[in-house]
Amino acid sequence: MNKRSLSSLIGIELNPSSHVEKIVSGLGACLAIYAVYSISHRILSEDAMLIVASMGAASVLLFAVPHGPLSQPWPLFGGNIIAAIIGVTCAQWIPDVYIAAAAAVGLSITAMYYLKCIHPPAGATALSAVISGSTVNALGFSYVLTPVLFNVVVIFCIAVLFNYPFQWRRYPASLIKHTIEPISSLAVDSKQLSHESIAYALREIDSFIDISEEDLNRIYQLASEFDNSQKREP
Repeated sequence: MNKRSLSSLIGIELNPSSHVEKIVSGLGACLAIYAVYSISHRILSEDAMLIVASMGAASVLLFAVPHGPLSQPWPLFGGNIIAAIIGVTCAQWIPDVYIAAAAAVGLSITAMYYLKCIHPPAGATALSAVISGSTVNALGFSYVLTPVLFNVVVIFCIAVLFNYPFQWRRYPASLIKHTIEPISSLAVDSKQLSHESIAYALREIDSFIDISEEDLNRIYQLASEFDNSQKREP
């Protein structure tokens, strides 16, 4: 088995991003979690770590994958709020904590899928509502507003402000559309994938793909430009 086959087998993705991109991502997450932890600690005292775990996962998306579909505002807000509501409901209505924890995460995933706001860290938000101890249990549905919504607002604001100076990684993804320079040297035979063709491909795959339609088209265009430039070389 060659090196490329091994990488594919164990799931190592091709990621040629620069050192600057990697360092910026880490610094942004560091700043966000410092703020979120401080707020959570003031509200939840000794149980703060359970909330920070959820926001820590969210920071990976907002600062390392700021343009991914799972990182956008609706998944961030909708996913966490829905998961928090479901988590609290399961905690209050299902006496067996094992079943309540399992139901909270499973129902949250199903709800997020249907409402188009899949956000992986929200699974931890739902789970925390069930297993995080007396402090969070005492909050009841106020857990949805403080700390969950409050923490989400904090990390969202930091992601917008921190990423804004870097034109190639502004958050949310809608802001980057105004800063990307159009590809001017595309060959005549290069084209853009239609929404219908992308929708058809996704239905055939029948699984969530963590890439936006805009980024998919840009990858396709840049790859076509590279292939065409290679063909023109003697």
